[in-house]
Amino acid sequence: MPTLCRRSLIASAAVLALTAGVPARAHAVIGQKAPDFTLENTAGQPIRLADFKGKFVVLEWTNPGCPFVRKHYESGNMAATQKSAIAQGVTWLSINSTEMGSSDYLEPGKLARWIADHKGAPSAVLMDEDGITGKAYGARTTPHMYIIDPNGVLVYAGGIDSIASTKVADIEKATNFVKTALADIRAARPITASSTKPYGCSIKYKS
Repeated sequence: MPTLCRRSLIASAAVLALTAGVPARAHAVIGQKAPDFTLENTAGQPIRLADFKGKFVVLEWTNPGCPFVRKHYESGNMAATQKSAIAQGVTWLSINSTEMGSSDYLEPGKLARWIADHKGAPSAVLMDEDGITGKAYGARTTPHMYIIDPNGVLVYAGGIDSIASTKVADIEKATNFVKTALADIRAARPITASSTKPYGCSIKYKS
């Protein structure tokens, strides 16, 4: 894993740049229907987004080889955000779109163990090795976050928080955009920031 981390640090030099190979204009648009998908979880079972109609759904693009992802998992911040959302009745789907040929790729079982070892608590961990779902959403970085409402409409897309760094100390100073959006939803008020700039490592899509 240290080797993966070193490689990811090099790859993340363009942390705020758009990922090469991802369409400049995302297919998923705030205020419109989120693209449906069916992906296998780490146990090989098919999970379809449409099955969660009537519930809020958070999508989290992840890659354990990325230092930005590790920051949020190793600090416990991602697990806390997941647990807070799920306690509100939200479904949380973690998606890995890393291609199989990448040095950052983890097989489903290893990915599930890594998340469990870091106390992660998503509703499911999904594999998107061909990158079709990630590209449909225009996912650029890990992490990259989305929130879908009970009608299947995309209501948030962007970063997990407001400070683009790998420093754990920055977490408590940052605004957690996912928690803030869910709090706005719970209070029946408009989401303060429905679109923010994602940051993290570029997604290693299959070319």
